[in-house]
Amino acid sequence: MDKILVTIFGIFGIAFTYWFFLMKKEKALVVDAADSINSLQVDIIVDGGYSPEVISIPKGKTTKISFLRKDPNSCLEEIVISDFKIRKHLPLNQKITIELTPQKSGEFNFTCGMNMFHGKIIVQ
Repeated sequence: MDKILVTIFGIFGIAFTYWFFLMKKEKALVVDAADSINSLQVDIIVDGGYSPEVISIPKGKTTKISFLRKDPNSCLEEIVISDFKIRKHLPLNQKITIELTPQKSGEFNFTCGMNMFHGKIIVQ
């Protein structure tokens, strides 16, 4: 009986781990960059993940993306946008702004330093 229970809990643990890291769907919220006088601005709250997870910015225009980290989790203390070769430290309760001027369209991922939390930048 013990072996059966251990096997069932083991299979459940493997299935949950697989779902949590590989099959979780991103939230469908897409935020367009707000147009100010000279540049575009997007604010992202870092609190147990990224809110919003998906943003849309225009190709060829400089866009300021501000990250405000409210979560003390050490995993979220760094933002990595590998396609743009950006890696920034995010101090707790301080807004850090990154400027992007994408030259090609597509989808570009951003992650935490440990690659556990994900977001996406859509360039159109």
